[in-house]
Amino acid sequence: MWIYEKKLEHPVRVCRPDVKFAKMVIAQYGGPDGELSASLRYLNQRYSMPTSQAKALLTDIGTEELAHMEMIAALVYKLTDGASPEEFKEAGWEGQWVQHDHALFWTDVNGVPWTAKYIAALGDPITDLVEDMAAEQKARTTYEHLIAATDDELAKDTLRFLWEREVVHFQRFGEMLNTVQEWMAKSKHVWMGHEFKKEE
Repeated sequence: MWIYEKKLEHPVRVCRPDVKFAKMVIAQYGGPDGELSASLRYLNQRYSMPTSQAKALLTDIGTEELAHMEMIAALVYKLTDGASPEEFKEAGWEGQWVQHDHALFWTDVNGVPWTAKYIAALGDPITDLVEDMAAEQKARTTYEHLIAATDDELAKDTLRFLWEREVVHFQRFGEMLNTVQEWMAKSKHVWMGHEFKKEE
């Protein structure tokens, strides 16, 4: 169980509504490299991790990714606050308005709904941790693209915070990958399809 603190992990503010930019930010809500994908990936993969330390890391980061999804939701909502159907249409996001009004929905920038195909769990801790590292790098790159796409300094502050967390998560996963590889070697577990036999 988790204790939920009823505040955002980092303040989310915008200088002004901007539906066109909101359409871009939605990528991190329901896109393939977004926060929903990350949270579900890690909270699912934790069950097949071989050590309690690895399980704990995936639980911690997976839970934090839920907080990041909450931040992205707040950002998109503020960027569309009070927007008219005409503004959604001008932004090329009329499909959002027709199907959801101002409600959020997990899609990418093209309106494609989120799918479980975006995530994987292979049961091999090395494979899964390497995928997690790649996922963090893809999210980092997406945040860099979003930061470059707006002149809203308040929105950039939120995006920079999320960018920093992707960097930290990548580092933590890399450290855990080393730890798990060492554990598998010392414990003579199957590693890369072969039984690893420690030298006497």
